[in-house]
Amino acid sequence: MASRPTTVALIVAAGSGSRVGGAQPKQFRLVRGKPMLWHSYATLAAHPAIDQVYVAVGAGQETEAVAALADLKEPILLQGGLTRRESVYLGLKAIATAETVDQVLIHDAARPFLPVHVINDLLDALSLAPGAVPALPVVDSLSRGTDILSETVARENLWRIQTPQAFAFQDIYAAHQSWTGAEPTDDARMLMAQGSDVRIVPGAEALNKFTFSSDFAGNSMPTFRSGNGFDVHRLVPGAELWLCGVQIPHDRGLDGHSDADVAMHALTDAILGAIAKGDIGDHFPPSDPQWRGASSDRFLAHAIKVARADGFELSNADVTIICEQPKVGPFRGKMRERLAEIMSVDVDRISVKATTTEMLGFTGRGEGIAAQATATFEKI
Repeated sequence: MASRPTTVALIVAAGSGSRVGGAQPKQFRLVRGKPMLWHSYATLAAHPAIDQVYVAVGAGQETEAVAALADLKEPILLQGGLTRRESVYLGLKAIATAETVDQVLIHDAARPFLPVHVINDLLDALSLAPGAVPALPVVDSLSRGTDILSETVARENLWRIQTPQAFAFQDIYAAHQSWTGAEPTDDARMLMAQGSDVRIVPGAEALNKFTFSSDFAGNSMPTFRSGNGFDVHRLVPGAELWLCGVQIPHDRGLDGHSDADVAMHALTDAILGAIAKGDIGDHFPPSDPQWRGASSDRFLAHAIKVARADGFELSNADVTIICEQPKVGPFRGKMRERLAEIMSVDVDRISVKATTTEMLGFTGRGEGIAAQATATFEKI
């Protein structure tokens, strides 16, 4: 059985980030609660096919780099250069001196969000060529011009090249050793200049490079809110039974000031709790006669409207109905669809479940129905 190739990753993190602005190099600025460098390092270090991760940093950046990666596997830091190409070359040279390597992934720290499938595709492609890059097709119209547009540039077979770029180690090291031209746009150009093929694998929008200060906007730690709701109503003769906005055939219905839809009331409270806007009684007091017999979809629609007005969008909602009878299972699909319709979300964001209390308590005796719900929101 053939052993797998030895593979290392080299992250280039030696720049000053001058186009971003500020005193701190961009690779150490926080992105979603972690230093930018942390994200790609964590992904590469955790990949089972990657044996070691090296990081090329600028002079005097060692302490900051160690601090940025403090909660991860201890990094191997290398001295970078004044340009990206010089940093890569110095990194490859140090790796070649330290160990025998078959393959290398060269990545820019300024691309923090690295999907694992991109790594897998790159390594697979190295069985077909000595180099591989992730790339996305150009889909926007292209044109030359300064202040005024001139001719249109055909976009067929044009690609947006990303990193990491994968290479047979000796091939890319030799390309760097012999390079005498101007600063290349990337390492793949250097390998191609040696007459070697470089394959394209699908890139990812998540791999977009952070270049300007505006790129950091919207990439702070996402804000999530969760709320819980619980409600109980008594079963009585002569009343309709509504659960999650669906009328259920049964010999009794739920008693309440409105239509007593216990599941929708619990979900409404979960939403209001998530956004810290009180509870259903604050918004629809049972003492107010206008809500007598009201359809509970009005309460739920109001709660989701308040949440969206505050800049929150529903991630998911989970409702559990607790009763011995009636059987909820046959109606779950309609219930999910109705809740999704009221809240204007995809049905796959809505879960409805049912359980019993094994004949225990008021629900077990068939005296009433309870419901609990959880709603999770993300700040948009």
